Amino acid sequence: MSDANPVAYEVVGPVAYVSLDRPEYSNSQNSVMTYALDAAFTRATEDNAVKVIVLRGNGKHFTGGHDIGTPGRDHHVSYENKAAIWWDHTDREGGDQRFAREMEVYLGMCRRWREIPKPMIAQVHGACIAGGLMLAWICDLIVASDDAFFSDPVLRMGMPGVEYFAHPWMLGPRLAKEILFTGDRFTAQRAYEVGMVNRVVPREELAATVDEMAGKIAQMPQFGLALTKRVVNLCENQMGLQDGIDTAFGYHHFAHSYNAETRAGDSLGGMDAKAMAAANREKDNT
Repeated sequence: MSDANPVAYEVVGPVAYVSLDRPEYSNSQNSVMTYALDAAFTRATEDNAVKVIVLRGNGKHFTGGHDIGTPGRDHHVSYENKAAIWWDHTDREGGDQRFAREMEVYLGMCRRWREIPKPMIAQVHGACIAGGLMLAWICDLIVASDDAFFSDPVLRMGMPGVEYFAHPWMLGPRLAKEILFTGDRFTAQRAYEVGMVNRVVPREELAATVDEMAGKIAQMPQFGLALTKRVVNLCENQMGLQDGIDTAFGYHHFAHSYNAETRAGDSLGGMDAKAMAAANREKDNT
């Protein structure tokens, strides 16, 4: 079962390839995968021979987002915190429990990974949904196949998007509102047009394009790359990225609590993976 090792790691020359490996569940992200990703990124960062990190997904899709319904869902399991200095979530209740867990495995990890000092390229094909956007957005570059599609349908749960709320910075305010208000998918080409994606290529050329880009980047001075990445990230922060994400995270948890109070204790607003998929299919057919 791939849940025992949900992330594959391989180094070829100066490039570390980190692959999401739960293809039977569209690479949905449970906590096992989150901490496996963190271990892989740490390994690549500490390996002086690695100059570039590529994040990709095995199987049909990049990732279907956070795990909200597979047999491997492990939101109740205790893990050693890596991103946030906070108490363990498993012996807490209600909003305290949800906040503690999501600040660690969702928001905290994304912030931690965004600061990795080596260039990261997201190699996206198929679906990149909700929590998948978070993984792609913390990478420095995104290369997508022409069959890739993106969406954040979390408003169906009554919440203002995923926890790492970078939508206005990645998409611009107008498109951010459109994709959140409607839950609609948008194509790789549309993502390219608004600057979210660096390149869109035919599916059969995706891996080769990423390899070529990674090879060019690997020729640059490593410390210079790290400093340049830090400077650009700091500029994004000065544009309000971090403050905006913090604000949105608070509203996200207010929505969780509202759902729990009004939906018989269901903080997800009555939605699970099957219900979300069914709702999206129904909307696509109208």
